[in-house]
Amino acid sequence: MKFSFLSTALLCLVMATATAQPQEKNSQKVVQKNFVEYLSWLPSNYKLDKAREFPLIIFLHGSGERGHDLNLVKKWGPPSVVESRPGFQFIVLSPQCPENEWWDVSLLNAWLDQMMKLYRIDTSRVYLTGISMGGFATWQWASMHPERFAAIAPLCGGGDIQFAFRFKTLPVWAFHGSDDTVVPPKRSTEMVEAIQSIGGPAKLTLYEGVGHVCWRKPYEEDFLYNWFLQCKK
Repeated sequence: MKFSFLSTALLCLVMATATAQPQEKNSQKVVQKNFVEYLSWLPSNYKLDKAREFPLIIFLHGSGERGHDLNLVKKWGPPSVVESRPGFQFIVLSPQCPENEWWDVSLLNAWLDQMMKLYRIDTSRVYLTGISMGGFATWQWASMHPERFAAIAPLCGGGDIQFAFRFKTLPVWAFHGSDDTVVPPKRSTEMVEAIQSIGGPAKLTLYEGVGHVCWRKPYEEDFLYNWFLQCKK
């Protein structure tokens, strides 16, 4: 199945209960700031198995993939590998951050509300992962709304250790390269250690001799996806 190029409106508070409908993205770029543009990947049996709810992976890209060209989002992470995995049993939703902006967690949270209405998502199996800028946003979003996720996997990112207590019951698997000169490895180490110090289920894989691009192995192999499926709210 090929990716769908979609956009959904962020509704204002008084319209929060309305259902936004996905639309095919044409050649004219959507530039309005109150929209979230995203890639949608559905399992091959999604339309056939209409009674089934599917686990969801949300992927947040890094700073280099910002803009209004959704092809950029397919450069790394789950969007770069799902087309070669015909049996992939996750819905994968990959929003795009506008050019020269940072991930807006409030906007993403409202967007996820709409995605829950548009797709048959297993609400007990929602997983969040991201790289670099998206890794920071993964930590931030989960710290603000830990109840939304069954597990998170931030790669070469970092968070605020004062919010470590919010991860006490949320499974975390962080990844970082030991030779990362863009985001120091200690940004992941300090978060994982802070969570572990209060008994939280956090772990870190530190790739020795690897720089900033530490995400090829986790996303291209099966172990991260298998771990996600072991985590359920």
